Amino acid sequence: MLVQKLLPNARRRLQAIDVGAALLQAARRLGDGCDMLVVCDAGGRLAGVLTKTDVVRQTGRCSGASCTAPVVEAMTRDVTAVTADGWLQDVWELMKTRGFKNIPVLDPDGRPLGVLNARDVLQTLLQEVREEETLLQDYVMNIGYR
Repeated sequence: MLVQKLLPNARRRLQAIDVGAALLQAARRLGDGCDMLVVCDAGGRLAGVLTKTDVVRQTGRCSGASCTAPVVEAMTRDVTAVTADGWLQDVWELMKTRGFKNIPVLDPDGRPLGVLNARDVLQTLLQEVREEETLLQDYVMNIGYR
């Protein structure tokens, strides 16, 4: 199964913020139930990601005016992302190995299409296995075949 099957859900999870936005603005958005913000440059391409952990780390170091720092100072720049034409099983292995809860989906130009959540990926893969199991059982029991 390809990643693009989950794009509708991934698009709903996508929360993008400009690279020059204030960290305080990002913190407010993350406080509204969002797990990760995708940070985009002026061209709309992925520049990094910002999580609650990144915000806490930055605010723990701030003093005075540095608390108004831009998102670029706290974001994670080295981002692992996937494309819509990738296999969902490969994405799951990557998320499991690297311990990711979320992973951005990018178009070929590096623009974000959505954010995949590990729970959604795993549920989809489990559903696929259940469907294959049912088809195999029907085949073995000669149900639906004449």
